[in-house]
Amino acid sequence: MQDNSQPFYQLTPDTVMDAVESRGYLCDGRILALNSYENRVYQVGIEDETPLIAKFYRPNRWSDEQILEEHQLCFELDEQELPVVAPLRDEQGESLFQFQDYRFSLYPRRGGRAPELGDPDHLYRLGQTLGRFHLVGQARPFQSRPALDIQTYGLNSIELIGRDFIPSSLREAYLSLTSDLIASIERCYAAAGDVRQIRVHGDCHGGNILWRDDTPNFVDFDDARMAPAVQDLWMLLTGDDRQQQQLQLAEVVEGYNEFADFDPRELHLVEALRTLRMLHYSAWLARRWEDPAFPRNFTWFNTERYWGEHILQLREQLSAMQEPPLQLL
Repeated sequence: MQDNSQPFYQLTPDTVMDAVESRGYLCDGRILALNSYENRVYQVGIEDETPLIAKFYRPNRWSDEQILEEHQLCFELDEQELPVVAPLRDEQGESLFQFQDYRFSLYPRRGGRAPELGDPDHLYRLGQTLGRFHLVGQARPFQSRPALDIQTYGLNSIELIGRDFIPSSLREAYLSLTSDLIASIERCYAAAGDVRQIRVHGDCHGGNILWRDDTPNFVDFDDARMAPAVQDLWMLLTGDDRQQQQLQLAEVVEGYNEFADFDPRELHLVEALRTLRMLHYSAWLARRWEDPAFPRNFTWFNTERYWGEHILQLREQLSAMQEPPLQLL
């Protein structure tokens, strides 16, 4: 259970500005809380300069070493002139800072809009960029950051929800269904075989991509993990129409293959990874439910209706994993 007395939940605008000024900047008093729940993120005005983005890390989620591995991946990508928003470093090369009880980092502000995932040109450019990303990501593994796997995203999530959150009237149905889901996920992984695990963005949806000057700028590597390359591709495929997703996949992979070789065996994992994400998302909300920001912003969570709909969605995923995987055209 989270402790509401932790300073993280009592972060004030004055403390945010004091933290930024501790790094040698002069704030102009303007501060805007941005849409972030896992961490706390603010746009902070700087005297006579462009505003900065200040990210304050949730306690007890990542170790310093794990945060710095995320930063290092961003620096490696930036050194290859890839469009990422990397944290700022001070004169000593440090990018993770401490102020009072808070760990934080600073980022340049980068504007842009979400990519048009129905636009073949956008998908092709995204594929090109991710191909280049993954060349860097496969150069070496994370040493401290965990992998996206069945245990952490699936089994651990099911255990928490089944024990503490699912209504008693739905518990038997949930546990029976999730047992079948895990078996199906394992079959998908077996069909894919020994695919390569690399450093990936991990949360590569349209909200973490800023389209600007015909270029996708990737932000928020907070969920970077070791995972198959397809983890960064499948969320770009939108809609429920299989033919549409096939066409989208073709554009993404064509761009990707200009710089890296996509392993088509990983397509067996698309619906398995989607299912793991759904299980993990519900467990994430559950784990954060003692954070006052969560009941306030996710009012629909942890209701009988929510869990009933969640079970229906999971049943659809069980069916989806029985279908043949997407194919490269």
